[in-house]
Amino acid sequence: MQSNKTSGGKTVVFFDLEATGLETWRCEIIQLAAISGERTFNVYTMPKIAIDRGAAEVTGFSVRDGALLLQGTAVPTVTLTEALTSFLDFLQSLEQPVLLVAHGARRFDQPVLDRALLKCSLTRQFQQLGSRYLDTFLLSKALYPSIRSYSQVNLVRHFLGKIYNAHNALEDVRALQELYSCWDPSEGTLNRCTL
Repeated sequence: MQSNKTSGGKTVVFFDLEATGLETWRCEIIQLAAISGERTFNVYTMPKIAIDRGAAEVTGFSVRDGALLLQGTAVPTVTLTEALTSFLDFLQSLEQPVLLVAHGARRFDQPVLDRALLKCSLTRQFQQLGSRYLDTFLLSKALYPSIRSYSQVNLVRHFLGKIYNAHNALEDVRALQELYSCWDPSEGTLNRCTL
């Protein structure tokens, strides 16, 4: 079983978003996944804006006839508010405090999640959790300054010797949890990469 605690006692929750594009000020969440130890969370939402062509090619998501499709197969969706409320419930069910960990959190996951929480009037409930963000992109650069590429796919290949189904949020968080567990960063290094 994967450890889900930092040496400082925070519960580590790996999370990832798939979205309609990369523009953090306008993209919408279409998949939100998280994992902490053996506990997982995964939900899909129907976007109100079109999925960018590049995002569709990378993630395999599309919308047709009012359904969200993943690799051509319909997936069940909930509203964004329902997705975020369920995510907050998932976080509240874990031992507090929680450290939310994402690869690229600073440039993408945090601003997109924060904007979605604000849009759904859930910012206060999120802030009450006292959660902080850890960016494993920054962490990997701090721990291993001589690696050629800090993409999650490359890091998983380099440290774990495997390839996985990248750009599926649930597979991304599973791979990130495994990757993080082999690094064993110090609390000081974690603090320097926490947002």
